[in-house]
Amino acid sequence: MKHQKISDLKIAIIHEWLTTYAGSERVIEQMLKVFPHADLYALIDTLPEKDRVFLNGKKVHTSFLQALPFKNKFYRNYLPFMPFAVEQFDLSKYDVIISNCHAVSKGAISGPQQLHLSYIHTPIRYAWDMQNEYLATHRNSSIAGLVARMILHHIRVWDFTAAQRPDYILANSSFIAKRIEKIYRRDSQVFYPPVDTDFFTYKADKSDFYLAASRLVPYKRMDLILQAFRMMPDKKLVVIGDGPGRREIKRMATNNILWLGHQDPGTLRDYMQKARAYIFAAREDFGIMPLEAQACGTPVIAFGQGGVKETVRGLDQPRPSGVFFAEQSAASICQGVSQFEEHIDKIKTAACRKNAERFSIPRFRREFYEHVQTAWLDFQNK
Repeated sequence: MKHQKISDLKIAIIHEWLTTYAGSERVIEQMLKVFPHADLYALIDTLPEKDRVFLNGKKVHTSFLQALPFKNKFYRNYLPFMPFAVEQFDLSKYDVIISNCHAVSKGAISGPQQLHLSYIHTPIRYAWDMQNEYLATHRNSSIAGLVARMILHHIRVWDFTAAQRPDYILANSSFIAKRIEKIYRRDSQVFYPPVDTDFFTYKADKSDFYLAASRLVPYKRMDLILQAFRMMPDKKLVVIGDGPGRREIKRMATNNILWLGHQDPGTLRDYMQKARAYIFAAREDFGIMPLEAQACGTPVIAFGQGGVKETVRGLDQPRPSGVFFAEQSAASICQGVSQFEEHIDKIKTAACRKNAERFSIPRFRREFYEHVQTAWLDFQNK
């Protein structure tokens, strides 16, 4: 098989769980566009029918976790069983294994003649540097908290070992590449995820409202954005998103804050196109929505840590597409909005769009094929 084209080989793509059509599923969608003949594996598949279009009828091979009860709602509670589950996949018939990983898929077992390339979106957040945030709901002295800490300790031991299994690692940002080196002691190559710049289209004319759109989960820090706009009653904020934090978000809404809940992609795009700026308060591994906003020609006001530093051009760069605030606090967000207002003439909507185009879907497909092909040739020549 020496020097054989990667498109002629047997390929398996492994994902952790298919429960919704979100950022990592969009990556799977494009991987399957590059390698339509690949087989797809997932530990759990509960995708509703309306979200399965991107699979184009492809069968999903699942693990024994698929047979367990309550998987639709509590699949994350099966984390202690996931390392064992991913190791049970029989992948012996494949030449190339591609794991799309934010948890355990990199731990799939391969043989010496099989290439394993892992695209890592993050080391398991709740097992490593975000453990204390994850455990914040448990008192340190509680039995539940102690059990959770013991489980996460064993997950970390397994996770480090599993990270040594792939032959090649791609990281979805330089921020994640540094975490991979720190946690796993592995080198990786930065390769950015795709942004659908054909769907999120450019519009130059803007309205007077700011937009915050995200899943309502704690680490997204949507609560801080609402706190900030409660301190700026003269400025309008539209909030789009749903999740466990919906009750708190609804409670925090005031006359200048409009919470719309979950919206379909077309409606989200319309608000992104019209917004004066998009507000982003998370420390995200990559962050797809700030790029979707820029694709619409909308500037971004973001917390200045994480992957967003690589996807938004600050005021100190040529053709800026947004501004950064220094801390995850309401006061700092207010400062970011004030700075944006002060320098708004420097941030051109066309520059925002141009910046987002660097992350387009055609770029992802072309470069992903090249990455896998190069890795295969290098693997065969060793």
